[in-house]
Amino acid sequence: MADGQAEAVAAEIGYDDFRKVDIRVGTIVAAEPFPEARRPAYKLSVDFGPAIGVKRSSAQITKRYKLDELVGRQVAAVVNFPKKQIGKFMSEVLVLGFPDESGEVVLIQPSLSVPNGGRLY
Repeated sequence: MADGQAEAVAAEIGYDDFRKVDIRVGTIVAAEPFPEARRPAYKLSVDFGPAIGVKRSSAQITKRYKLDELVGRQVAAVVNFPKKQIGKFMSEVLVLGFPDESGEVVLIQPSLSVPNGGRLY
């Protein structure tokens, strides 16, 4: 959180609850401006490999990333949330990140290259 206060730990869950959230790794293959968004954002296309394919996401990451830095970067995303309509754009996955000291999103990525579509465990 921006004010330096940590968010409280969520209620304890079991492993089966964790497995309900399908978090996969993919590679950003396209990044475009999203000027129609209410809050500054980019439109991302992320390749999750042959079993899942390329999915699109709106990401509010304009403060920390430039468009030309994004293509080729691996990211983690939730792939089993319902699609979300954002203006005329349909977001299919939720790209994940952590807040920095200012509350801006810092993308999660593996420290080494891994095959697209791998599931977090």
